[in-house]
Amino acid sequence: MDRKAPDGGRGPPRSAVPPAVGLLLSMALMNALLYLCLDWFFIAPAPSAPGSTHCPHGHFRLGPMENCSPWLSCEELRTEVRQLKRVGEGAVKRVFLAEWKERKVALSRLTSLEVKDDFWHGLQMLQGLQSKHVVTLLGYCEDDNTLLTEYHPLGSLSNLEATLNLSKYQTVNTWQRRLQLAVDYVSIIDYLHHSPLGTRVMCDSSDLPKTLSQYLLTSNFSLVVNDLDALPLVNRSSRTFVKCGHRELHGDFVAPEQLWPYGEDTPFDDDLMPSYDEKIDIWKIPDVSSFLLGHVEGSDMVRFHLFDIHKACKSQTPAERPTAQDILDTYKKVLNLLRDTVVSQTREML
Repeated sequence: MDRKAPDGGRGPPRSAVPPAVGLLLSMALMNALLYLCLDWFFIAPAPSAPGSTHCPHGHFRLGPMENCSPWLSCEELRTEVRQLKRVGEGAVKRVFLAEWKERKVALSRLTSLEVKDDFWHGLQMLQGLQSKHVVTLLGYCEDDNTLLTEYHPLGSLSNLEATLNLSKYQTVNTWQRRLQLAVDYVSIIDYLHHSPLGTRVMCDSSDLPKTLSQYLLTSNFSLVVNDLDALPLVNRSSRTFVKCGHRELHGDFVAPEQLWPYGEDTPFDDDLMPSYDEKIDIWKIPDVSSFLLGHVEGSDMVRFHLFDIHKACKSQTPAERPTAQDILDTYKKVLNLLRDTVVSQTREML
């Protein structure tokens, strides 16, 4: 009697994939995924800061808002903004955490009528310089000497090290992200030197802590300038130059031309003190950038590549210092060069 072949025996036998081939395919897939991750980690630009989307002059967009809103009026500030607690204070204004339509905002109040001119100078600068480089203005009230701006919970740049030391931010505590912060900082200086309001000088920068306090760290780890109370104008065509304050300055942080030039035997006299230009900002860039780079792995490599441009920034002759645009171009070139080098070396190891 003939026997039927079992169903399982019909057709050609299926060939199993050899284990070695499966392992090679898995490794190839893992390498491809790792390449994509490397491209994202080292090359992808930082996301845009919240609230940076362009709005017409006199309007703002905050966070998830779909449409631009006009700057808030006195009446709206009085009735719609709820003051919560004080979060900072300087010579010109007190800053309070506040709430507007369930959003956290920063409410600034004039500290004293004696510095009212500085307060309103800062407001005029905020109004005229609104851009991705400047904190977003939400409204103001001249009658109450108040202004409202976007709130950044990470605070001023002075808090950078404490913030990056938190466990949840360890992944961004890298030379790449720190150098990007330095790029942001120089971008702001370059913007102020070529602003819609002319060449502006950051005068509230007599030492490193004071300078850092002028900038805010956003939630996506980019920088915006916040304090514009002392931003005088340089106009070469009318031979208008600046003097930062009316007191004698000291130390290595300020530029040499900001120091009293007539020796210790001659008492300081503001009327005799020579004026200067925006190149005082250039002198300070290496010190601020060194702080931003910190001492993480790779930061010394970045410093090595920036040595020449930083040396030029420290020229005793202001005219010989590079422009902020020159420095920005160098920073971006170094950032891209080192990113490409690290990615290439990592891929060769795979």
